[in-house]
Amino acid sequence: MTRAILQLPALCYHRTVHAPLALIDSEVLLLAYRSGIFPMADARDDPEVFWIEPRMRAILPLDGFHLSRSLARTLRRGKFRVTCNAAFSEVMDHCAAPRAGDEAGSWISHRIQASYERLHALGHAHSIECWLDSDEDKGGGPPRLVGGLYGVGIDRVFCGESMFSTVTDASKVALAWLVAALRRAGAELLDCQFMTAHLASLGAVEIPQERYLALLQSAQRPYAVPALSGAARAGEALGDGAGAGLALPGAFGALLADAAGAGFASSPGKFIAQALTHTS
Repeated sequence: MTRAILQLPALCYHRTVHAPLALIDSEVLLLAYRSGIFPMADARDDPEVFWIEPRMRAILPLDGFHLSRSLARTLRRGKFRVTCNAAFSEVMDHCAAPRAGDEAGSWISHRIQASYERLHALGHAHSIECWLDSDEDKGGGPPRLVGGLYGVGIDRVFCGESMFSTVTDASKVALAWLVAALRRAGAELLDCQFMTAHLASLGAVEIPQERYLALLQSAQRPYAVPALSGAARAGEALGDGAGAGLALPGAFGALLADAAGAGFASSPGKFIAQALTHTS
């Protein structure tokens, strides 16, 4: 355990902490998430970060995802091609881009983005992407990234950081696939950080930070690797069961294999919609 990690718990009780200009150490980031805090910045070009510990926390119960009829139709149509970890940096670029009516600017600074890109390279940060294929894109050309989300996975927890959408329902589809993959991975907690009307419409609820910390503590333990279909076993493993990180990419691959095994190889969105309809 490094000295930086030993010092971090002392920072958890301060609202603002100025960090050095170097990238945030990956082990410090992981310890922060295990402690229920996360970093933000005041602007895209801000070299400093501060650590956030909300008094109230938004979570999305994995058995409480609200799949509306319109979203279910979108999933079944297969309008978007959905991938995992195919464009992590690009998803962060979109999430950090200026948004209409947002004068405060992005809290995802260049320093924060570079730090999460390194965490992604280490296998602890993941993205879900939605692509619009050329036959759906009136401009033609290669598939276009039109929605997605990213976050940090530890043990049985996924801490969602941000999402974006440039086409109606793209971010909702990404979240639906995330929920299905987290269930497949045996996850227990989907952290959404701050409540929004958009998240509330999808089933998110707000709980006190004390309650969140209890759920977080409970979910930080080794998990049994879910059984895989033959196609998934030949491809990606779901993890080693050691609790070092959430095995989201493997679970995503297992979902695709499950869909193929159920006869939905060409339309996995139908399989996702079916699975979420039965358990929502």
